[in-house]
This record gives sequence, structure tokens and C-alpha cells, in this order.
Amino acid sequence: MFRILIVDDDETIRSVMAMVLRRAGYQVDTAKDGEEAIRKSNIEFYNLALIDIRLPDMEGTKLLSLMRETTPKMMKVIVTGFPVLDNALEAISRGVDGYLTKPVSPEKLLAIVAELLRKQQYESQFTQENLRAYVASRLKEARANRRELAGTETPTARA
Repeated sequence: MFRILIVDDDETIRSVMAMVLRRAGYQVDTAKDGEEAIRKSNIEFYNLALIDIRLPDMEGTKLLSLMRETTPKMMKVIVTGFPVLDNALEAISRGVDGYLTKPVSPEKLLAIVAELLRKQQYESQFTQENLRAYVASRLKEARANRRELAGTETPTARA
């Protein structure tokens, strides 16, 4: 099951977003500020975080950077009631995966969350496949080296 963290100082926004996401089958946790979000992300794993651009203790863009250190593979979406080009550019430079403007419709929220979680799953699967291929290749190479050191024939030497 996917885990989502909603970081917003507005209790109503946190509650509504959490309700929409829970009804869609996601596990949801909330934080009222950046400090609480960092504390929770150090303890729990979240697939995705929805982060308000303006928090009482720090800018959402700063939180993006801090959360990138705690959970690098977590997808991060900035949610803002102040859609300003400077904020968007800063968010992009700090590794944001999505950008939503308030008020966010339930349909738009669910669409971006589903899209980013699919992307995350695909990237994870791709990484696992690459890792399996790398390990298989290294094992094959190690066996060939072991045969060579032992002085036994290699399959190509017999041909």
C-alpha cells in the first residue's frame, strides 16, 4: 500500500486532502509544519509527499531539499495558493516531481498522485531489473575467473 504525507499548516486542507486520498485507498499521514514532516519522514517511509509552499517554520522549497536527504526516492509535490514563477523554478531546482495550485480538485489530486506513484513503481522496477542483470553478469564473470585460475577449460576453449 502506498503511503502519502501531507504537509500543510491549514488543518482544513490537510483533512480534505487526507479524506480524498484515504477514500482512494492510500495510507495517509499529515504534518502541520516542516519540522514535523522531517521528524515523521525520518521514522516512516512515504512514497509521496504533498508539501505546501508556505509553512510556518520554513519554505516548502527548503523542505523539499531536506526531505530529499531523508527519503531520496520519495516523490514530492508542491501545493501552492501562490503560483509564482520564482517558486516554481526554485521547486524544480530542488527536485520537485509535481506542482499543484490551490484550490486542488479531488480529481486533479488523485490524477497527479496516481501518475507519480506509477512513475515511482516503474523506476523501482527498472532499478531492480538492472541490479539483477548486474549481479548475474558479475557471477558469470566470477565463475569464468575461477575456472581460469583453476586451470580448467572454459566453454569457449572447447569449441
